[in-house]
Amino acid sequence: MGQMHEAKVPDIGNFHDIPVIELLVKVGDAVKADQGLVTLESDKATMEVPAPLAGVVRELKVKLGDRISEGGVVAVIEASDASLLPPGPDVALANHGFAQHQAPPRESGGRGAERGGRRPDEGLIAQGTQGSQAPSPSPQPSPGGRGGQQPAPASATNPVAAPASGRQPDIECRLVVLGAGPGGYTAAFRAADLGLDTVLIERYPSLGGVCLNVGCIPSKALLHAAAVIDEAAHAKDYGIDFGTPKIGLDALRAYKDKVVGQLTKGLAGMAKQRKVRVVTGAAKFVSPHELEIATHEGSKLLRFEQCIIAAGSQALKLPGFPWDDPRVMDSTDALTLADIPNKLLVVGGGIIGLEMATVYRALGSEVTVVELMDQLMPGADVDLVKPLADRLKKQGVAVHLKTKVAKVEAGAQGLSARFEGENLPATTLFDRVLVAVGRAPNGGKLDANKAGVHVSERGFIPVDRQMRSNVPHIFAIGDLIGNPMLAHKATHEGKLAAEVAAGEKREWVARVIPSVAYTDPEIAWVGVTESEAKAKGLKVGVGKFPWAASGRAIGIGRTEGFTKLVFDEESHRVIGAGIVGVHAGDLIAELALAIEMGCEAGDIGHTIHPHPTLSESVAMAAEVYEGTITDLYIPKKAGK
Repeated sequence: MGQMHEAKVPDIGNFHDIPVIELLVKVGDAVKADQGLVTLESDKATMEVPAPLAGVVRELKVKLGDRISEGGVVAVIEASDASLLPPGPDVALANHGFAQHQAPPRESGGRGAERGGRRPDEGLIAQGTQGSQAPSPSPQPSPGGRGGQQPAPASATNPVAAPASGRQPDIECRLVVLGAGPGGYTAAFRAADLGLDTVLIERYPSLGGVCLNVGCIPSKALLHAAAVIDEAAHAKDYGIDFGTPKIGLDALRAYKDKVVGQLTKGLAGMAKQRKVRVVTGAAKFVSPHELEIATHEGSKLLRFEQCIIAAGSQALKLPGFPWDDPRVMDSTDALTLADIPNKLLVVGGGIIGLEMATVYRALGSEVTVVELMDQLMPGADVDLVKPLADRLKKQGVAVHLKTKVAKVEAGAQGLSARFEGENLPATTLFDRVLVAVGRAPNGGKLDANKAGVHVSERGFIPVDRQMRSNVPHIFAIGDLIGNPMLAHKATHEGKLAAEVAAGEKREWVARVIPSVAYTDPEIAWVGVTESEAKAKGLKVGVGKFPWAASGRAIGIGRTEGFTKLVFDEESHRVIGAGIVGVHAGDLIAELALAIEMGCEAGDIGHTIHPHPTLSESVAMAAEVYEGTITDLYIPKKAGK
């Protein structure tokens, strides 16, 4: 009998208690190294736990619906003889969405660079940041990046690179960036600023990628329109009646497109100013230094010295849905606003699903949300989500938890849905169905194996703390290196990759990455969540200030929110925060900075915040923790 090995959940960042939504293997199955064993679901993406080695599954430790965290065992695998060979140089990186970058002691940038050794709270913070300890970075190239480095040797996980084509290139450059989303265009612009001859390849006619063209920006424009509709309706409470809104769908669509166009035009202008060459088309690798680009003018061969892959992700398409019917939508389809359906089914109660539910409800749709797990927005604290859930219920949005959409069938009268679970909807016939269950990385669509780049079975590309793949001159950033799949994470990674490509000594040093749901009310959190802290047995204290005691919140009639801070009990430093309420996404940045700077409760509470504002709630939450609050009556803590 071979050796038995436990397959464990790698470090999955700020997420704790992640539900198991799919078993990909059964006892007795033969599995390959890196093959997915189970699928987990966070707030914005589904993720697989990979097999650590090849062998046979002898025991499954989890079942559907179980919740699991970092270090949890999902299966026991009996190793095959081949799997006992030493792992390749990138095996320790983990992947499938879990490879992230724990901040080392800071070496450059910000006040953190001046502090030696570990901060008192660094061990706590590390458990709330994105990921596992990455291996040491690849050797630095010589200035300018021309170090003569060769691709890493082939291993059990590294594919053998294809030879150079030998063809005359149509385009040559020092650095090519593959994908012009927030991470890609940031990388290209920063590289150009550092003097690198840069080419930026984008499949869309406009720069900005999914985020700007069919994601973050258009969705927020529509969410603004939804907020105006709700605010006008709320005005009745203080004697101002605007009447029933009349929705001009063409005008609303034009407004959304104008917002997108203004930003894409600005990006095109900045690319021109920086002399970044933009090529529109879809690119795939030919060899370690060549890309084939399919453009409207035909195929073009590009030869590069260095490459940054920023190809992003795409919406997951569940089986059992008639995807050839235009009434079945992903998030991109939903943003086109083809019409306002009378009855809309939203499959998935994560951030994307709830944002689009917010938009369509405000426009007049009867919305039903179905979520497989036992709470909306998995990954956020339950108390943060409750005010949103309560408001959705009051607005008539039907939310069904612990429920699965087993199948959808297209018919002349609409889309018929069949449900399974504990809380089945009464309505089964819908005009449109929006599937918003997460996103899948595009790493597997680039023929990166021809460049020798390791890509996981699910399309993720493992990288080190300098954003290098296993091939030293090829970097990867953004959605396709792992969760969280957020534009602001990709932006920082893009800048870092460009600086390393230019020969600067940089590493990933972000300690926390904030998450925001632009629902109504908004939900935002950063660092260690309260539920995560309790589950891990961390010694923490919580300061929570209800907006019912905020003069500003009372004045605008939005008292359902609150601000919550999580502190390390030994150092009194803030290590996490959550805010629910209007403008929570704007307020959370202060807490992200406070965690980065190692602020204590007194630093926050003694910082004078303007009155009356919602930002006061941050200082008051710190005062609640310290027992010095005067805007509430709370018995003092011992020793305070």
